[in-house]
Amino acid sequence: MQKIKDIIQSSIDVKTKILSDEKLLQTLNDCVAVMVKAFENGNKVLFCGNGGSASDAQHLAAEFSGRFYTDRDALPAEALHCNTSYLTAVANDYSYDVIYSRLIKGIGKPGDVLVGLSTSGNSKNIVSAFETAREKGMITIGFTGSTGGKLKALSDHLINIPSDDTPRIQESHITVGHIICQFVEEIYFAETHD
Repeated sequence: MQKIKDIIQSSIDVKTKILSDEKLLQTLNDCVAVMVKAFENGNKVLFCGNGGSASDAQHLAAEFSGRFYTDRDALPAEALHCNTSYLTAVANDYSYDVIYSRLIKGIGKPGDVLVGLSTSGNSKNIVSAFETAREKGMITIGFTGSTGGKLKALSDHLINIPSDDTPRIQESHITVGHIICQFVEEIYFAETHD
């Protein structure tokens, strides 16, 4: 029982650190503004990650393309790993390291937003995707752990969760991701984009 309580407390402690980090909270606010502007300009928001972070990327993309709280039109958002034929072909024929960057070369447009989730901030395929996104004039948002890793230098906006524990980071990625989704939905659709 105590171990269960310790794990829950650890999760709460990370969120308490986020709550008191004014710079991080401002970054969340900035990310909301960036995404609202992208949608207003007819751009899209793309997500990428590996493993559990791929699941989180897909989850957050679905909050935009499906719905969050309100019954409203879909927003153009997609997780880049969902086409398994593409993913396995590129990983097999080229390298797993280019699965996202190659797709961004094909579909990324200036003003699009790329959200990369990597608890270490060092996943090679996410780093490569961010490099390509920058070449394409896209806006990059990194969801990482405490240091930001290599994504720190490549992120226009860095959401670096104050933890080095992968499960606690991922739990917080979903928390802050949900906050962003909620505010984007409220602001964008309050401006009557039905």
